[in-house]
Amino acid sequence: MDRILDKKKRLAARKRRIRMKIKGTAERPRVSVYISNQNIVAQMIDDEAGRTVVSVSTLGKDSQIKGKSRKAAAQVGMSLAEKAKATGMTNAVLDRNGRLYHGKVKEFADAMREKGMKL
Repeated sequence: MDRILDKKKRLAARKRRIRMKIKGTAERPRVSVYISNQNIVAQMIDDEAGRTVVSVSTLGKDSQIKGKSRKAAAQVGMSLAEKAKATGMTNAVLDRNGRLYHGKVKEFADAMREKGMKL
């Protein structure tokens, strides 16, 4: 039980450190990626205004792939990039929520870059 709590504390500490360094603006919003046990959720956030600009998840009705696989992460990244480009945004800063830039987070970021976003 202590190992699980320690792991959660380390994740929370990494998340705090990352959030102290990055902020989202109207010109360059923060792209927050959250991977739960069953789904992937991503949103573009303008921290200055305190609002979510665009959001996509594997829970949505228009989601083609359900779950939390690497394919699902890439699909969410592509969908978010397409929605962002439709609103006129091409630059963003990646908030990986304390997760390592590896696996699903990397697939998500690569898919966004493939669609023309600059992270």
